[in-house]
Amino acid sequence: MMDDSTVQFPDAETSAKLREKFKNFIAKHHHTHMVTILSSEDTSAHYGINVDLQQLFDSDTEASQALLEQPMRLLEVFDDGARELEHEIIDVSEANSQLWFKPNVHVRLHNPPLCPELSRHMVPATGDVGQLLALSGTVIRVGRVNMLENMRTYQCDKCHSQVAVKADLEQHYLIPKPTSCYGDCKSNKFSTLPSDPGSYRDYQEIKVQEQIQKLTVGKIPRSMIVLLLDELVDTCKPGDDVTVMGVVIRRWQPVKESERANLELLLLSNHVSVHNEQKRGVVITDEMKQDYEQYWSLYKDKPLEGRNNIVASVCPQVFGLYAVKLSVLLVLIGGVQKGGGSSGNHIRGESHLLLVGDPGTAKSQFLKFSAKLMPRSVLTSGVGSTTAGLTVTAVKDGGEWQLEAGALVLADGGLCCIDELGSIRSHDKASIHEAMEQQTISVAKAGLVCKLNTRCTVLAATNPRGCYDTNESLSVNTTLASPLLSRFDLILVLLDQHNEEWDQLVSTFILRSHKDTPTDTSDKSLWVLERLQGYIIHVKTVNPVTTEPANQILSRYYQLQRQTDCYSNAGRTTVRLLESLVRLSQAHARLMMRDEVTVQDAIVAVAVMECSMQGAALLGSVDALHSSFPTNADEEYAIQEKLIMSKLGLLDS
Repeated sequence: MMDDSTVQFPDAETSAKLREKFKNFIAKHHHTHMVTILSSEDTSAHYGINVDLQQLFDSDTEASQALLEQPMRLLEVFDDGARELEHEIIDVSEANSQLWFKPNVHVRLHNPPLCPELSRHMVPATGDVGQLLALSGTVIRVGRVNMLENMRTYQCDKCHSQVAVKADLEQHYLIPKPTSCYGDCKSNKFSTLPSDPGSYRDYQEIKVQEQIQKLTVGKIPRSMIVLLLDELVDTCKPGDDVTVMGVVIRRWQPVKESERANLELLLLSNHVSVHNEQKRGVVITDEMKQDYEQYWSLYKDKPLEGRNNIVASVCPQVFGLYAVKLSVLLVLIGGVQKGGGSSGNHIRGESHLLLVGDPGTAKSQFLKFSAKLMPRSVLTSGVGSTTAGLTVTAVKDGGEWQLEAGALVLADGGLCCIDELGSIRSHDKASIHEAMEQQTISVAKAGLVCKLNTRCTVLAATNPRGCYDTNESLSVNTTLASPLLSRFDLILVLLDQHNEEWDQLVSTFILRSHKDTPTDTSDKSLWVLERLQGYIIHVKTVNPVTTEPANQILSRYYQLQRQTDCYSNAGRTTVRLLESLVRLSQAHARLMMRDEVTVQDAIVAVAVMECSMQGAALLGSVDALHSSFPTNADEEYAIQEKLIMSKLGLLDS
C-alpha cells in the first residue's frame, strides 16, 4: 500500500470507469436500501450505505486495488457513484414524486478480510499513513459533538470571482485563504461570503485503546484518536468495544515560531461497529460442546465429583480452599439477568464476591487467575485508585471537556477485579454503589450528563483492619460500610489461624511443587485454562428455570436469616440476600449444565452462603480458608442436604 500523497490519481476516464463499476455494484446489492433512503423526506440529513468489503473485493479486483492504494480519493468516487444511482432510480421510478434526492449519502465499508494489512488490534504507526484499515479496541474517551465548518466561499474583491475552499483535516480543520485569484486579475485580496448551512457538518473525537487481553504480557496498551463525522457521531460511548474502519491521517497544530510542530496520527473513520454483546476471546465450536457433553456423561452417576474436578481447576497453584474456589467459580458464571430495556424491571444476573483475609491467604492469586480466565477483565488496585479511576472522569483536552472511562466502565460485560478495596477513600467507595447494584453510572460533570453501563462482575479483596475480631461486625473489621457490603453476594473471611495439621499439608504441597517437574505435578483430572475458559462462556448461554422445591428452600433460608437477630450480619440480611441466593443457585445449575434449578442447586447455594455469614444459622462457624476437597463429594452432599433440610424444617416435605 502507498501513501495518498505519492500516488497520482487516475485520469478522468479511469475515474469514470471505477465510478460506473461501483454504481452497478450498489444497484445490484443495495438497491432496496437506496430506495429506502430516497423515500425519506429529510434531504439535509446524512445517510450511510453499509458495503461489505469482502463482497466488494470478490466482485471487482480493479476497484478493490485502487481503494487500497488511494482510499481517501476512491471513497469520494464511490460517493459520487451512489449519487448518480440516486438520479437514475428517481428517473425510472413511476412514483418519483415520493422520492427525494439526498446529496449527503456516504459509502460505509465494513467486514474487512482478516489479514494484518486491513484488520488491526494494535494502534497503527507512522508507516500506515494513508492506509485503509480496521482498528479494534475499547472506547475510553468520548468528546462532545461539535460543528465543523467544512467549506468556505471566498470572493475576489477585484473581479468578483468566487472560489470554494474545503477545510484541511490534517491542519486541524484550518480553511486556508487563497493566496491569489485564480482568474486573470491575480489579486490577493478576498472577502468571505456568508456560509451556506450545508457547508457545516457534525464531528466528534473519541479515543480508542488497545484491548489488554489481546496484547502480550507486560505491554502497556496504547490509544489513538478517532474522528467521527456526520451520522457516525454518537454511535458509541465510553467502555464500548468497537471496530473502526477508516483511513490513517496526520494532523498538526498551527506552526508557531521557535516551537516544535505538534504532529499526531489519528483515524478518520468511515464505519463504526459496536459489538459489546459478542462473546470475546474463545470461540465455542461444536467439538468443544461435544467434549463438555461427553465429560458429563462420564460422571452421570457421580455429578458432584465431576463438578469438583472443574472447581479444583480454579487457581490450581493454591492448595485446598474448596469453599473459596467453588464460590469464585459460581460468581464468575453468574445468574440469569431479568428484565432490562424499556421495561424498567432490570434485575442483575452478575454476582459480586469480596474476599476478606489476612496477608498470605491467596486473595490476590484468585483475582489474577480470574482476570486471566475471563475474556474481558480489568485488574486494578485500591491503592491510589480514585472515584475517577473506578467510574468515570471528565478531562479537559484542547479546551473542551471529555468523558474518560474508569475500570468499572471498561469492564462492562466482563469482570472487574479490585485488590486492596479497603485502601480506597471513603467517599470514593460510595461512588461504586450504583455501579454494583443498578449496573449503571450516572454522570453529571463539567456539563456532561449521561448514563454509562457497568454490567460486570466485581471480585474484590481487602485486608481486615488490624487483627480480625470475631466479636465485632464485618463493617467494623473491614472499615467498609454496610450499604457497600450488602451489594456483595458473597463475603468470605479468610483467617490465618495456626493449625499445625493444615500447615503441614500446605508446606508439603508447596515444597513438592518446587521440587517436581511440571509434568509430575500436573493432575490429569484438572482442566487447562483454555478449556475452563471456554466452558464458562458456554454455560453462560444456559438459562435455567427455578423449580418450586428449590424456591421453597431459598425462601425458607431467607426467612430464617431474617429472624436471626444477629448483630454481625445486620448489613447482610436484606432482601438482596434472597436475590443473591437465586443467582448462586442459577450459577450452580449452569455449572452442572442443567436447564432447571433443582434442590441440589439450592442446597449448594445455601451451603456457600453459610460460608459467607458470620455466626451462620445452620451449619455453625465455617472456616473457608481451611476447607479441603471432600473425598467423596456425593456422599458428603447427601449428609449436608439432610442437615440443611432438617434445620429448615423441610425434611418431610
